[in-house]
Amino acid sequence: MEMISRPWFALALYVVYMALAFGWRSLRQRRATGSTGFRGISGPPGSLPWLGGVLFAVAMLLGLAAPVAELAGWIGPLAEPSLLVVGLGAVAILAGILGTLWSQGAMGASWRIGVSEAERTSLVTRGPFAVVRNPIFSFMMLAALGMALILPNAAALASFVALVTAIELQVRVVEEPYLLRAHGEAYAAYCAKVGRFLPGLGLAHR
Repeated sequence: MEMISRPWFALALYVVYMALAFGWRSLRQRRATGSTGFRGISGPPGSLPWLGGVLFAVAMLLGLAAPVAELAGWIGPLAEPSLLVVGLGAVAILAGILGTLWSQGAMGASWRIGVSEAERTSLVTRGPFAVVRNPIFSFMMLAALGMALILPNAAALASFVALVTAIELQVRVVEEPYLLRAHGEAYAAYCAKVGRFLPGLGLAHR
C-alpha cells in the first residue's frame, strides 16, 4: 500500500474495531440495561479461568502494539505481504467487525464480557447463534487473523495465538460450564446441534 502505510492502516482498523465492539457496545448496553456488561476476570489468580481472562487482555494489548511497534521501528514484518494478502486481511478485519456487532446485537440484553454466577441471562440461539454457539469469538478470531495478514510481525502473531488460547479457555472452562448449570437440558441440546466456533465442529455428545 503506497498511499497509506500498512501499520497506519492496521492501526486505524484496530481502533475502529475496539471503539465499536467494546466502547460503543458497552455504552449501548448501559443505556438499555443500566449495566455496561463487563463482569471482569473469572476465577482466583493462577486458575485456568483467570489465565483465560489475562490472556484475553494481553491479546488486546498486543493487537494495539503490533502497528504501534512497527511504526516506531521497534519490530518489522517477518515477511513482506503482497497487496493481495493485505486486501484479504482488510476484508477479514471488516468482516470481523461487522460480524461481531451483528452477534452482539443478537444477544440483546444477555450480552456480557465475563460471567457472573449470580446472573441468569436468556439462552440466545437466534441469528448467528443458530449457526455457531460463539459467533462473537469466531468473528474476533477472524479479525485477529486479518491483522496478522496485514502486519505479519511478532506482536500481531502473538496477539492471534494469545486470543485463540484465551477464547478456548474462556469458552471451555468458564462459559460452557456456566451455561450448562444455568440452562441445563436446553443448553445441552443446543450444544449437540450447533458447532462451537464453526458450523458442525465442536458438537457436544449427549
